[in-house]
Amino acid sequence: MSVLLEAKGLKKRFGGNEAVSDVSFTVHEGECVVLAGDNGAGKSTVIKMISGVHTPTEGQVFFNGELLTGKTPEGVRSAGIETIYQDLSLADNLDPGLNLYLGREKMRRVLGIPVLDRAAMRRDAAEVMKSLGIEVPDPAAPVRDLSGGQRQAIAIARAIHWQAKLVIMDEPTAALGVPEQREVMALIGRLKAKGVGIILISHNLPDIFAAADRIIVLARGVVGGERRPSETNDEEIVRLMMGASV
Repeated sequence: MSVLLEAKGLKKRFGGNEAVSDVSFTVHEGECVVLAGDNGAGKSTVIKMISGVHTPTEGQVFFNGELLTGKTPEGVRSAGIETIYQDLSLADNLDPGLNLYLGREKMRRVLGIPVLDRAAMRRDAAEVMKSLGIEVPDPAAPVRDLSGGQRQAIAIARAIHWQAKLVIMDEPTAALGVPEQREVMALIGRLKAKGVGIILISHNLPDIFAAADRIIVLARGVVGGERRPSETNDEEIVRLMMGASV
């Protein structure tokens, strides 16, 4: 598997506070790397430096061998990285198709007047969701009527539709029931099978062990350790999350 993303020596200061220091890791094609850590460990700061929201104080991020640091969030998306935050950034009053194309709507002309091509967008949404094994009972229903797992699936489908090579997922199973958590884990498996790289942000141990190919543990802004799930256990990951030495 070739390296998709490489973070080198990332550091971020906010005033006198150093939120992240010397964080380095890689993500390969078809691999899920979990950034594990408790609240305040620096996970969100790291993904915001990758996604272009924050500029690192020091360090660089490379994607497909090209420098990513310094790009805007739009530039990062254009490069092939999609970030799915906990709020999913879905428009609750719109159907899955319109959410798929949010900000990039398909248009058609009626008597020379441009109008939204809702049918085409719904067809596209149904196709991409079918390719991920997702079923939505009514493609015309607003997403507020869907389950938490279905909403998460739509956000993932949007990322795949726009040809994401790397998907960053921030606590994707937070506030989901057990069946919906399983759905999201299954979706992660399908993304990996398509060769998509995944960075999963989590402090939930079952999620970490269900999804990870590698676990990068952050504690107080630094890398506390790196493990493969087969080489570790819950207790060691918790110790590393609490700041125990490698």
